[in-house]
Amino acid sequence: MEIRQAVQAGTMQSSDLMVFIEPAEELEILIESTVKKQFEHLIQAQVEESLKKFEVTKGRIKISDRGALDYAIAARIETGIKRACA
Repeated sequence: MEIRQAVQAGTMQSSDLMVFIEPAEELEILIESTVKKQFEHLIQAQVEESLKKFEVTKGRIKISDRGALDYAIAARIETGIKRACA
């Protein structure tokens, strides 16, 4: 899927995250998290898995995490991708 527009999905509440997606020439993933030291690698893996599922190879993905679980990360990424590619 091709990212066509800048979008956001999610909230900044505790145990949630905000995903910002915008078009870019290459794939860039930026992660800000309150639990970055412990879980950045797991957040990164979940984001990459979701992008692979939707065949996204270009775009800037910014994650602002407040301790979200895997299923929440996947859901927010999916929502963002579907909005960005509409």
